Amino acid sequence: MTEVLVTWRKSSRSGGANQCVECAVVPAGRAVRDSKAPTAGTLVVPVAAFARLVETVKAGVRDV
Repeated sequence: MTEVLVTWRKSSRSGGANQCVECAVVPAGRAVRDSKAPTAGTLVVPVAAFARLVETVKAGVRDV
């Protein structure tokens, strides 16, 4: 498997704390990981699914 270098981004709502998720753009879509345990693994989802999640959070449907 080829390793891909990515730039991880924390939410601006995290306030600089390590109690949030981080997201990155990867060839297969969007990767998400726990900022408290960055080496524990990542979840990669298609771009469309990630966009729907973000929309529902912004609309207040999900409280994450």
